[in-house]
Amino acid sequence: MMQDAFFCTVGELAAMGRENIPPQFISGAHLIYSSPATLAFNSPGAEGFGVKRAGLAIPDSIMLIVAPGCCGRNTSLISSMREYDQRFFYLMMDETDIVTGRHLKKIPKAVKEICDSLEKKPSVVMICITCVDALLGTDMERVCRKAEEAAGLPVRPCYMYALTREGRKPPMVHVRQSLYSLLEPRKKRGNVVNLLGFFSPIVDDCELYDLLHQAGVKTIHEISACRDYEEYQTMSEANFNLVLHPEARFAAEDFHDRLKIPFIELTRLYQIDKIGSQYRAFGKVLGVTFDDQAAAESAQKAVDAFKAQYPETAFAVGECMNGDAFELSLALVRYGFKVPEIYGTITAENFIYIKQLAALSPETRVYSNMEPTMLYYDGENSGVNMAIGKDAAYYHQNCPNVMWNQDRQPYGYAGVRRLFEALTEAENRWEEQP
Repeated sequence: MMQDAFFCTVGELAAMGRENIPPQFISGAHLIYSSPATLAFNSPGAEGFGVKRAGLAIPDSIMLIVAPGCCGRNTSLISSMREYDQRFFYLMMDETDIVTGRHLKKIPKAVKEICDSLEKKPSVVMICITCVDALLGTDMERVCRKAEEAAGLPVRPCYMYALTREGRKPPMVHVRQSLYSLLEPRKKRGNVVNLLGFFSPIVDDCELYDLLHQAGVKTIHEISACRDYEEYQTMSEANFNLVLHPEARFAAEDFHDRLKIPFIELTRLYQIDKIGSQYRAFGKVLGVTFDDQAAAESAQKAVDAFKAQYPETAFAVGECMNGDAFELSLALVRYGFKVPEIYGTITAENFIYIKQLAALSPETRVYSNMEPTMLYYDGENSGVNMAIGKDAAYYHQNCPNVMWNQDRQPYGYAGVRRLFEALTEAENRWEEQP
């Protein structure tokens, strides 16, 4: 018997409270229909900046992937990209390895063999292991130490453990810690700051760069922009770190504990007034008053222009994009648009947006990409006429969409302006179709 895709309205979710999130929104509580992964015919860690690409953010680093063939093959798409040529290597596990763990003795030898074969010595070898070693209980720190002795250079682990996705330290949190673990103490410089959180730079016209310069900052480091290993090491000279993504908190705490560098956290937002409030609070901490009026007006102008041209837009907002699906939905509703559907994984952190959405748009339906009943999703009568995010675009193929999952990260007012410019362009292209 056919059934409907499971959903809850934001009004229902807000009434339940963050302590009573339905199990359909928790991946560890049921079988997973992994639609975001399936959409790209790839694993979640292989597209965008998953564990594998993230682990190679350190300049001149290479990665050894230790995995069964089924886990390793999905890296082929990334390894074919020009910038990753000769940076991915594989140690394939067979059934005997899985049963006996004998592959662990092969890893140091493999690392040495790879390093000896390369014309240029790598700065660090990242060893990526999968759920197989999680189940085996592999002490990867010990294996890395053995590999360091064999190769004579730093070796660090990165865990592609889907099993720990809802744990205290998920894979994307741990890999951020690994990336900065090689930094050594240096004398601090008062005009240097690190931007932590992303594996690619924020958009080059983001006002955050200018605001930091207004505060007297001369050098802004982003790991993805470091030209070589020596420049990467200069991140230890920072006076403070600016955390732009919550998954970088543990890394920032490591900075504080090991290198005595404090941090301030800013949230990526699409609500213009909240961006301004956050900048004012940030400026108060630094003892400066930021001039962000021009950037804010530019963002508002883009929103107003789209709204004037397409006032009846009703959005489906997905989680496969650069933003928090619930925060972006709240922003769209506050700008006067409708948001009939959201696809998202619910956590305690984004519940604050659900509560605010419930007051403005209580009938907005929230679906879980991982819930098996999404096989039966039918969006014919959803009321949606535009989609944001790769997952939302998949479910609504008969309307314009913006994937919004580019490598360069949208942020602040510039992120809002760019989003609404992209939405306008997508609508215009759709209207021009024959």
